[in-house]
Amino acid sequence: MSDFHQNGLITDFHNLTRRPVESLEEELVQFSRRRPMGLILPSLFSELQGPALSGIVDELSKVPYLGEIVIGLDCADREQFLHARDFFSRLPQHTRILWNDGPRLRELDQELESHGLGALEPGKGRNVWYCAGYVLASGRSSVVGLHDCDILTYERGMLARLMYPVAHPRFNYSFCKGYYPRIAEGKLNGRVTRLLVTPLLRALKIMYGPLPYLEYLDSFRYPLSGEFAMRSDVLEGIRIPADWGLEIGVLSELHRGYSNRQLCQVDIADAYDHKHQPVSKDDPGGGLNRMSLDIAKALYRKLATKGVSFSTEDFRTLKATYYRLALDLIEAYDHDATMNGLSLDRHSEEQAVELFAGNLLEAGTLFLDNPRERPFIPSWSRVQAAVPDILTRMYAAVEEDNKGAV
Repeated sequence: MSDFHQNGLITDFHNLTRRPVESLEEELVQFSRRRPMGLILPSLFSELQGPALSGIVDELSKVPYLGEIVIGLDCADREQFLHARDFFSRLPQHTRILWNDGPRLRELDQELESHGLGALEPGKGRNVWYCAGYVLASGRSSVVGLHDCDILTYERGMLARLMYPVAHPRFNYSFCKGYYPRIAEGKLNGRVTRLLVTPLLRALKIMYGPLPYLEYLDSFRYPLSGEFAMRSDVLEGIRIPADWGLEIGVLSELHRGYSNRQLCQVDIADAYDHKHQPVSKDDPGGGLNRMSLDIAKALYRKLATKGVSFSTEDFRTLKATYYRLALDLIEAYDHDATMNGLSLDRHSEEQAVELFAGNLLEAGTLFLDNPRERPFIPSWSRVQAAVPDILTRMYAAVEEDNKGAV
C-alpha cells in the first residue's frame, strides 16, 4: 500500500486503492476527446529481438485511448527496418516508425548539422528529440507519453497511470514523471538513483545550501525514470541532452520554464524490472561508468547557470562529502532490503560508490576543461526559426518510409 505523503514541492499521485486499469481507461477515453493522446517509444533494433518489447506491443494493442504511437528506431539497416514495420503492424493505433538510420532522415540530419543544429552523437536523447519533432509535425496528440522498450514487467496500467494527471481536463499539469520500486529476482536494484543521485544531491545541498533547484530534484522519488508524460507544447521549447543526462536534463529544463504547480509524479508500478546496465568499471564510455559521468556533468552545468562556481578543490570536497553520505545510505538500503526479504550485495554496492565518487572528480575535470561544450540538442522552436519547413519535410519523409518502398 502506497503512502499519501506530499512534500509540498510537486504533487505526488499515489496508488492508494489499486484502482482497476479498466476504470482508468474508461475515463481516459473520455479525456482523449478533448486532449488526444500519443506515445513515444525510443528503441534500438536489438530490442525487437529482446524479451520485453513484444509483450509491450501486445499490451499497447489493448489501449483504447491512444491515437498515435511514434517509434524511434536506431541501429537498423533496410532489412531490419522492414522487419520493424511488420513487427509493429499489429498495433491498431496510428503508428509511425522513424527510421533514424534511413537515407531520408539522415539527409535531414545532415542539413541540420550544416546549420549547427543537429544532435552531436547518436543515442536515446537524439532518438527522443527526433520523435518529439515528428509529434509536433503530425499534430495528432496534445498529450504525449514516453517510456522505454525494455520493461520486462510492463502492463498497460503503467501507461494509464502515467497519462492520467496530464490528460485530465480539470488538472493543470504540464508534465508527469513516473516512479516505482526497482525490485527483481529478490534483489533491490536502481543503483544509480540510490547510490549516485540521492547522495550527490544531498552532498551538494550541504556544500551550497538548500538551493531551490536541488530541493526540486530531490523531491522526485525516481528522477532517472524513463517514464513521463507531458503536454505536446512542452516538446517545442525544451532542450534535450544527447547523453546519459537525458532524464536530469529534462527535469532541469522543466524547472527553468514551468512552475512546480505544473509538475507532478505518479506511482505507476508495485515492481519494475528492465534491462540492467553493466557497471563497466574499466570502460568509461559504457554502462553505469559513462552514465554517472554524464549525470554529474549535467548537474554541474545546471548549477553553474544558477551562479554556483566550481573549482578543483570544490570537487575534491564534494567527492568526500558524497562518499560518506552514500556509505550511510548503503546501510539503510541493506536494512530495508533485509526486512522485506530482499537481497543486497554490500560489497558490490560499495564498489559502485567508489566508482561514482571517482567519477565526480572526473566529471568536474571535464566540466572545467571544456567550457565550450554543447551538451543540449537545440529546442525545436529554435530549429524551426532557422529552417521553417523542417517539420513538414520530416513528416513527409517518415510517411514515405512507412508507406512506400525503401
